[in-house]
Amino acid sequence: MFVSMKKNEVLECLKTRRSIRAFEPDKMPSKELVAKVVEAGTFAPTGMGKQSPVIVAVMDKTVRNRLSKMNADVLGSASDPFYGAPVVLVVLADRSRPTYLYDGSLVMGNLLNAAHALGLGSCWIHRAKEVFDSEEGRDLLKQWGIEGDYEGIGHCVLGYSKDGKEPQAAPRKSDYVRYV
Repeated sequence: MFVSMKKNEVLECLKTRRSIRAFEPDKMPSKELVAKVVEAGTFAPTGMGKQSPVIVAVMDKTVRNRLSKMNADVLGSASDPFYGAPVVLVVLADRSRPTYLYDGSLVMGNLLNAAHALGLGSCWIHRAKEVFDSEEGRDLLKQWGIEGDYEGIGHCVLGYSKDGKEPQAAPRKSDYVRYV
């Protein structure tokens, strides 16, 4: 039996989540809060329930900065592509699973929505594929004990919004949905 949440809280959360692109770099979320976000990621649907993704929660500033530089190098930039966020959740997925890209994308969606539900800002940062296809990226995976053919799906950056505000949603396009 399904339980309805009061006032459609889940739907409201989904409708109000926005990407945050300016974080308080020195305001670290608690490990317990990050663990709740990560746990939500582990409950994302995956093809045949095989759970092909792996989530690496990076809370160490040195590792976070290294990932930021690697990502910026792919972008050809010297700026911080993580917008100052102190936490990076790296989502990887096992390429041997035919649904790995979808599985990892659903994990990313769960992470972003859980962060919003818990009062954290988040943003999906791309270029994880390129970062972890590099020699340096593969070395990091080895250091983290991740073996196999994993592809970087995304970096979910987490933290507290610099100004405490969230952007407003743009109006939805008129032909977004078609009923047939």
